[in-house]
Amino acid sequence: MDRYPLPMSRLSRFVTSGVVVAASALLTTGCSSKDTFGFGFDPGLSSVNDISLPLWQGAWIAALIVGAFTAALILWAAIFHRKKDENFPKQTRYNIPTEIAYTIIPFIIVAVLFGYTAVAESNITKISPATDTSVHDITVNAIQWSWQFDYKEAGPGTTITGTPAQPPVLYMPLGERVRFTLTSSDVDHGFWIPAFMIQIMNLPGVENHLEFAATKLGTFPGRCNMLCGRNHSQMLFTVKVVTPSEYAGYIANLKAGQK
Repeated sequence: MDRYPLPMSRLSRFVTSGVVVAASALLTTGCSSKDTFGFGFDPGLSSVNDISLPLWQGAWIAALIVGAFTAALILWAAIFHRKKDENFPKQTRYNIPTEIAYTIIPFIIVAVLFGYTAVAESNITKISPATDTSVHDITVNAIQWSWQFDYKEAGPGTTITGTPAQPPVLYMPLGERVRFTLTSSDVDHGFWIPAFMIQIMNLPGVENHLEFAATKLGTFPGRCNMLCGRNHSQMLFTVKVVTPSEYAGYIANLKAGQK
């Protein structure tokens, strides 16, 4: 006879209540389906979003499925295999199908996630040949505690240098690919545009490269996401996505010395 019986009706009511509470919390947060299923990220802002967002969603879904399955196994063992008497329970030493299952299934899950991540990373980090003149070139140099933007099309002597008090603006043409060369003049920094799901390191003495296109007009905040000293929190910049004609006008102004 069980010493601490847990009636199944009580258990089912408990589980049902938990599901209802979780669903109610999700529905009453005021979040749209885009906010909920995008996990805080908007689709269609850059060419990287279209690759990273499904990976981000898939990772969360996989984690939730594995977590739910693990919790179900724990509850199943706790409810249906509780101590019923003083007799020593039957011991199972070998169960080949079970051992194969709990070896192969995790391997498949990890292999799928790894493969999908590797493909996504390869697509995100793909760089066009230097001879491709349809791609705009911008050098991003990190300094304590701001940024320098150098537009190759504008020529020498047109570098935009920001300060913590006056963060610089990075202009990008809508729908056209931009090839970034990222460096640092002092310590490690991180070039991060949260809305675009983009982050890459600025390292002293090293050139990193990133290429993508912005696909929505607007302004988007950027910042350094590597702790780089006293004014790290003020190392900000703004990305301004404009039409190609407006971008060409901005480059012409830089050439004319009008920063």
